[in-house]
Amino acid sequence: MERISWDQYFMTQSYLLSLRSTCTRLAVGATIVRDKRIIAGGYNGSIAGGVHCIDEGCYVIDNHCVRTVHAEMNALLQCAKFGAKTEGAELYVTHFPCLQCCKAIIQSGIVAIYYAKDYKNHPYALELFAQAGVNVKHVPLHYTIAEKE
Repeated sequence: MERISWDQYFMTQSYLLSLRSTCTRLAVGATIVRDKRIIAGGYNGSIAGGVHCIDEGCYVIDNHCVRTVHAEMNALLQCAKFGAKTEGAELYVTHFPCLQCCKAIIQSGIVAIYYAKDYKNHPYALELFAQAGVNVKHVPLHYTIAEKE
């Protein structure tokens, strides 16, 4: 049997994280990796201790759920909370990040982003990533994982 590649290993981790999502619109997971080691993970959901979309529905303003903290942001905030350095790290995420997450990713010093699924890919996000020298690569998941019950 052939070993799973690093890209597939970390992307699978992101998919597992997405199973913890409390958003009813889209489940997203993100894994931050430095030197082939996972330093943080996140999924989209409400603030700690807050009301979740799965309990009371999404709180939508201008077609965006404002109740939800995005998976990428949760992973970056976990690094900030626990003092994990993001400079030079890589990010694996199940879906292409939004513009706000794109800017946070760049400012945090992430050098590469790997995403499994296209999702409202904004051309300006690609422009910002290129401007900042962040490598962007589409890495579809090749393995089947469990689904939420």
